[in-house]
Amino acid sequence: MTIETDKVRAVLENANQLFSQQEVEQALDRLADDIKRLLGDQDPLLLCVMTGGLVPASELFMRFDFPVQLDYLHATRYQGTVGGKEMKWVTAPSQSLNGRTVLVVDDILDEGLTLAAILDYCREQGASAVYSAVLVEKMHERKADGLRADFVGLQVEDRYVFGYGMDYHGYLRNVKGIYAVADS
Repeated sequence: MTIETDKVRAVLENANQLFSQQEVEQALDRLADDIKRLLGDQDPLLLCVMTGGLVPASELFMRFDFPVQLDYLHATRYQGTVGGKEMKWVTAPSQSLNGRTVLVVDDILDEGLTLAAILDYCREQGASAVYSAVLVEKMHERKADGLRADFVGLQVEDRYVFGYGMDYHGYLRNVKGIYAVADS
């Protein structure tokens, strides 16, 4: 399903900015420092969750000044919509996770169903340690089994947000800053 680009432009024009580009960059700097302190000497594999995790994973990856490998996987419940119950596995990582310290990086922790399934997958593949990092965590009580990310950049209220990898119906991932769709 696609929507008219005029509607997307209207959403962007009327959106509420929650965090500026500078605030997001500062959060990414802090995240990178926190991750380095814990994982910098463990030869981690950064596992980017496509597609939303592309921007935060690349931003973090470029901030790391320690040896780290990069791979990705694609598992989704969204397929360009606001959510769904069925998990769709699109692409598995190309590297073995067996015996590795794995850092899963995604754009947002909302209800956590996708992230929980990915973390379980990494453990099932024999990862020796599995950590999660998200740029944004939504603040509500609907998270899967109380799931928490190990590293969180920013927290937002329970609204439809976009920018820095998070999308609005497949658009606006490239917006510099984090925005919430205006209340109707």
